[in-house]
Amino acid sequence: MSAGVDLLVLGKSPAAPDAGGAQSGYLISHDGFTLLLDCGSGVCAQLRAQLDLEALDAVLVSHLHADHTLDLLPLSFTLANPFLGEEPRRPPLWAPPGARSVFATFAGALGMQDQIAQGFELREYDPAAELRLGPFTIRFAEVPHYIPAWAVDLVTGSGTRFTFGADCGPNDQLVALARDTDLLLLEATEGPGPHSGSAFRGHLTASEAGELAHRAGARRLLLTHYSDQWNPTELRSAAEATYGMDVELATAGIRYEV
Repeated sequence: MSAGVDLLVLGKSPAAPDAGGAQSGYLISHDGFTLLLDCGSGVCAQLRAQLDLEALDAVLVSHLHADHTLDLLPLSFTLANPFLGEEPRRPPLWAPPGARSVFATFAGALGMQDQIAQGFELREYDPAAELRLGPFTIRFAEVPHYIPAWAVDLVTGSGTRFTFGADCGPNDQLVALARDTDLLLLEATEGPGPHSGSAFRGHLTASEAGELAHRAGARRLLLTHYSDQWNPTELRSAAEATYGMDVELATAGIRYEV
C-alpha cells in the first residue's frame, strides 16, 4: 500500500457554516486504517456519502466546541442503530479530558441520555502522553483557545507526518509540535487580517497561519476553518506572504495526499 497518508476534507466551515457546507471534519486514511478527526455539524452526512461506516476505525476530537463535536450525536445514533440487521459497531472515540461528563450532560439535555457512549467506546486521551491508533503515533500540544484545545501531530511508521493545529491563536507550542511536518493544517478563521478585537487570541488570521507554518518549517500549508464569505484569493495571498511558499485552501470533498 502507499506509504502516504490520505486526507479527505469532509467539512472545513468555522462556527458559522458555509452555504451547503459542513463544519470541521477530516477523514485520514493510511495502511487500511481510517480515522475521523473532529466531527462538527454536517460531518455525519458527508462521512456516510464517502465511507461505509464499517470501515471507520476510530474518531479523535481536538476540543469540545460544538463545531468540532456536534455530529457525534447523529453519528453515534447511526452506529448504535444499524439497518438491515447488521450488528452495532462501537469504534473508539478518543476525546479530551473531561469529555465523558460534557457529552453525557449535553446528550441528556437533549433527551438522548448516554447516546454517545452507546455508539462509541468513549475514551479520554492523556495530552501529555503519546497515543497509538493503528499505524499512527499521535502527539498533542495544548494551544490557546476559548476552552482547552489540543493540536494533533500524526506520524506513520515510515515517518510521514500530518499536523492539525485545531482552533488556536498565535502560539509557540504548535511551532514546536509541527517542526518539519509534511503537511500543516491550520485555521484561518479571522480571514486575511489584520486581527482586530480582544487581546486574547483564540483564532488565527491567514497571515498569522503563514507565519506560524514558516516558523515551524512545514513543507506544505493547507488553510481551513475559514468562511466562504472571505475572498479566497486574499486568504491565499496573505498566507503566502508570510509563509514564503505556495499555500493551499481546504475544500470540502477534496482529497490531499501527504
